[in-house]
Amino acid sequence: MVELVLSLLFLYFAITPATCLSNQTDFSGLLAFKKSVDDDPLGALMSWNETVHFCDWKGIMCSKRHRGRVVSINLVSRGLVGSLSPHLGNLSFLREFILQNNSFYGEIPEEFGRLGRLQVLEFSNNSFTGNIPRNLSQCSNLYYLNLVDNRLTGIIVPELGSMFNLEALGLAKNNLSGTIPPFIGNLTNLVELSLATCVLQGEIPESLVLLRSLWLINLSENKLTGGVPSDLYNISSVSYFMMSDNRLQGNIPWDIGFTLPNLRFFRLDVNNFDGPIPSSLSNASFLESIYLSSNKFTGQIPKDFHRFSALQELFVNDNRLEGDISFISSLINCTKLLMIIATNNLLTGSLPDSIANLSIQLSALYIGDNQIHGNIPSGIQNLIGLTNIDFENNFLEGPIPWGIGKLIKVRQIFMGGNELTNEVPASLANLTLLNDVDLSYNNLGGTMPQSLSNCTNLLYLDLSYNDLIGPISRDVFSLTSILVYYNLSHNAFMGSIPQVGSLCNLVELDLSHNRLSGTIPNTLSSCIELRRLHLGNNSLEGKIPDALNALKGLEDMDLSQNNLSGPIPSFLGNELYLKNLNLSFNRLQGQVPTQGVFQNESAISVEGNENLCGGLAVLKLPPCSYAANSKREHSSNLLKILIPVLGAGAICLTLSCIYRFVYRRRILRKTQSLTPSFEDMFLRLSYADLLKATDGFSETNLLGLGRFGSVYKGIVDDKQMSIAVKVLNLDIRGASKSFMSECNAITAVRHRNLLKILSACESIDFQGNNFMALIYEFMANGSLDKWLHNDPVIEIESENNRKLSTAQKLNIVFEVASAIEYLHHGTNSIVIHGDLKPSNILLDENMTAHVGDFGLAKVVSNIYPAYEGSSSSVAIKGTFGYIPPEYGMTNSMTMQGDVYSFGILVLEMFTNIRPTDDAALNGHSSLHHLVNHGLVSQEMDIIDQIIPLEHTDHNMQTKIKNCLNSVLEIGVACSTEFPKDRITMTDVVIELDKIRKIYLAD
Repeated sequence: MVELVLSLLFLYFAITPATCLSNQTDFSGLLAFKKSVDDDPLGALMSWNETVHFCDWKGIMCSKRHRGRVVSINLVSRGLVGSLSPHLGNLSFLREFILQNNSFYGEIPEEFGRLGRLQVLEFSNNSFTGNIPRNLSQCSNLYYLNLVDNRLTGIIVPELGSMFNLEALGLAKNNLSGTIPPFIGNLTNLVELSLATCVLQGEIPESLVLLRSLWLINLSENKLTGGVPSDLYNISSVSYFMMSDNRLQGNIPWDIGFTLPNLRFFRLDVNNFDGPIPSSLSNASFLESIYLSSNKFTGQIPKDFHRFSALQELFVNDNRLEGDISFISSLINCTKLLMIIATNNLLTGSLPDSIANLSIQLSALYIGDNQIHGNIPSGIQNLIGLTNIDFENNFLEGPIPWGIGKLIKVRQIFMGGNELTNEVPASLANLTLLNDVDLSYNNLGGTMPQSLSNCTNLLYLDLSYNDLIGPISRDVFSLTSILVYYNLSHNAFMGSIPQVGSLCNLVELDLSHNRLSGTIPNTLSSCIELRRLHLGNNSLEGKIPDALNALKGLEDMDLSQNNLSGPIPSFLGNELYLKNLNLSFNRLQGQVPTQGVFQNESAISVEGNENLCGGLAVLKLPPCSYAANSKREHSSNLLKILIPVLGAGAICLTLSCIYRFVYRRRILRKTQSLTPSFEDMFLRLSYADLLKATDGFSETNLLGLGRFGSVYKGIVDDKQMSIAVKVLNLDIRGASKSFMSECNAITAVRHRNLLKILSACESIDFQGNNFMALIYEFMANGSLDKWLHNDPVIEIESENNRKLSTAQKLNIVFEVASAIEYLHHGTNSIVIHGDLKPSNILLDENMTAHVGDFGLAKVVSNIYPAYEGSSSSVAIKGTFGYIPPEYGMTNSMTMQGDVYSFGILVLEMFTNIRPTDDAALNGHSSLHHLVNHGLVSQEMDIIDQIIPLEHTDHNMQTKIKNCLNSVLEIGVACSTEFPKDRITMTDVVIELDKIRKIYLAD
């Protein structure tokens, strides 16, 4: 008996130190991890201290069987910046390690090979470098390995071939080299294989056909050649089959719909595939997206799409497809259809009337650059979900249907290059979201509708090469302040050029080849962004106005074939950056300058002005000292003989150049931005200029601190203008990436409710350090956050003025919604903001809202959008409380994510509760749940608390309550848990506009 007791005591003292030691090992490993973190902006590791047991630290889970042993580290989307400590390899019980969507850098330690129990390693959307760790092959229990979207280099290491338990392998969006190794075929348990965007070369190995359990295979955006192994089309479990943007070739098997019956996403776009599109695809009834664009497919588009009840996207553009456009009729049963893109093929026939029966969710209908004829069916007015229409470069005839004005969500209408007749329908005035209109190269007549002035979001308007008459609408010039491109050339417009002072964002103006008279308006000086000005072939008179001197960015100006007189202003050569200047065939006189553009004979034309002298010798003008009347008369007589001959030649040359320019512009319009680069912008500021403007970046001028830098107020003396200067802290990892993201995003867009970037400065400071700064318009009333939560920094005399009225909030939320809707649907690219919150909404002196801070923004193609599961090239950080829940489970930044953040913003604005204020949330898991519960249970006393502060009148209180209920319902609809359940920003803008108009009606 005594011996038994002694044995038990021996075991106790032998085991206890070992347990404590193992606990200490895990504790030390976690502390080493925390020490290697450079930045923790959300305080994710605040609880990691010795006052709390490490098993209770945030993101840590310990084993219930083995007390004090860490089995899970989950720190998804916490904004962490740092490297990984090798001591993490001592966490021998670790089964799950998730660091998705952070900014970890450096190499993944080889010591991870010691984590024998590891099952899940999720490191996607970080900045890890170096090779794929070879020692990971020792993690024999690992079944999920995701390293997508990092900066890994080298080959796919052969050691991975022995990891037979792998079910998911994600290496996409890295800088890997070499080929796809055949040993991947040995991983027969693989369900998901993602090797996209890795610069891999060579052919797809035949061994991949052994992966009989595959559900997803993504090899897109590499440099793969050859054909797709035929048996890959026979893995019946495949739902995601993506090989886009390679150099692959061959045919699609005729029976693919039978061999891949579970297919959902089918992407072969941007390759060299040929042959017909198999009609058997209709058997794959679960198909949601078909991307076959930019190949060499021939034959007809199948006409048996009626079985595709789930189909959302059909992309067959840029092929050699032919046959009747009537295939559209077979799509009427596709009730979820969002996009039809069939441009640039050889399709014929006329648009069927059944187009009216397509899905009301259809947002994009692109059938341009084909051989379609006949009228545009009037039933197109039923497609109330349309945002983009492209019918250009066909043989369509007849009128543009009046009912097109019912498509209130439309942003783009491209119908140029047809044979359309009658007038431009005045119903276009109903399309208040309209951004781009191209009706050029048609036979449209009548006058220009003045009602176009209602389209206050117009960016691009091209009515050139038609038969329009009468005066140019003054209202369009005065109200569309964000207009960028305006082309009315080659019509029969008469009268004077309207005052254009409000077109401060205009980049191109072409009014050439009309019958305009009068003088060139001085108000053109307000168009400070103007790059191209064509007023040739009219009857303009008077002098070239000195006011044009303000157009510092002007590159191309054509004033030829008019009756202009007086001297050539010297500023055309001295102060402007002109690259092309045509002043030919006017009545100009005096000396031709010799500076600037006048130094390049091929860049200027001054012929046909009989009283000019001097200039370059190659112009063969008389010296200005020769002023004798006899010689003037001789020159005059000679020119009178030459003018008809030279004039005819010049007219032909001008017509040819204009035709080629306009035609090329129409072809390239969708892929090129009209917005100038920072290098060309007139506001050029050096480091010294910014140092002076901000008084040495003094604290008295500090407006605020952000994640990547500081914002200062500055005054540019020579322009007497206030600016906001965002100085990047380049010591913070990701700051330079944020700089580029913001530049790429904001220069692609232009909207009155987006914070306007004036310039950018990338230089060296006086200590020799790199310097980066962005220069914005100064917003006098600061951020929305300071108004909502009564920040004392706001300099307001009265406490009452610090409160936003209901009317002000309605205006602000509508303006923010308009800006986000424009980012998502208003340009040829989709811009995802990624960090919507009150501190990024700035208010000018008129309390107009401007959305700013595009440091996390992502720009994707609108014509070829990323599928919902695609990876973002930007690690998804955002701000806690405003990040949508799905960002913790996926690699994608989406429009629906912005919608969620906007919804939380709306709820915060109208409840004055921060989404991170646990006390105010009163036990609810989120601000969404709090407000939704209040609306459903009708116990929402938050509204009752707000109303008395603004009005005491009972009727007014009722009106406000109804208004706030409607707005909060929108906020709730935007911030639902699942992205598919959220409404679009287009619908948000429409509903908010209705609510605002009802509230402000009295």
